[in-house]
Amino acid sequence: MSIPTRRLGDREVSAIGFGAMTLTQTPDSDPERGLRAVHAALDAGITLFDTADVYGPTGFDTPGGYGVNERALMAALRSWGGPLDDVVVATKGGHTRDGLTWWIDGSRDHLRAAALASRERLGLDAIPLYQHHRPDPRRPYRESIEALGALVEEGIAARVGISNADVGQIRLAASILGDALVSVQNEYSPMRRAAEPEIDLCAELGLAFLSWGPLGGMREAKALGVAAGAFAEVAEERGVSPQQVALAWQLARSPSIVPLPGASRPESVLDSVRAASLVLTPEELVRLSGTAGPQS
Repeated sequence: MSIPTRRLGDREVSAIGFGAMTLTQTPDSDPERGLRAVHAALDAGITLFDTADVYGPTGFDTPGGYGVNERALMAALRSWGGPLDDVVVATKGGHTRDGLTWWIDGSRDHLRAAALASRERLGLDAIPLYQHHRPDPRRPYRESIEALGALVEEGIAARVGISNADVGQIRLAASILGDALVSVQNEYSPMRRAAEPEIDLCAELGLAFLSWGPLGGMREAKALGVAAGAFAEVAEERGVSPQQVALAWQLARSPSIVPLPGASRPESVLDSVRAASLVLTPEELVRLSGTAGPQS
């Protein structure tokens, strides 16, 4: 299956990515089902897979839990049997965790140690995309960004990105990192549109905007949120799922956006992939833009 592509720095990646957190993070995670979901994504042409060092099973009996999701994702990728040359694995660092409690550490020393540990777990010469997970309010943002630049200079990461960043932080990161900065990963969905200014800035700077949580909880509670409004209406008229409409709406919003829907079932993966070829009409986009906040 062929999926349209979008630019990620010097690479082209599938217009729909794969958010790997649900492979291990949810209470009903099933390793075998997750493996089949990853294989379905590869078969369908998805080439961008996003994980993080702190993603793992929740619970007080698993302190730390670092690398659980990274290992699960790489095991699934490598068991596929096909070529992985076009696959970009993106991971993140800057969080720490102890059971259910997450903390933030954006220090230079922590980010370097976290990146080295992720590189070892991924089994790669260089991390294709290493992202700073979240700004650390205890220290200057510049320190974390300069740490990312050092990772590229040392060859630990091939490219870097930032996550949960505002407009000012994006501009600062771009001024420090230059071409090494290729992406911003923030929350964005039909129900949560606060990242509109960051999306526009990414388009201006030539950065990919990787949207996490792009379905806004639709999979978990179809009776709530966008599934109850115009997105469900357009989906019924088109004979597709509301999730497809939500993803297609994002792709139409900006050529910089690459949604990262989480998926732990092959069926969910294939439904998301179909969104890449769903072209919404101008009239439909007007209807959808007014249901949960402004859209430029």
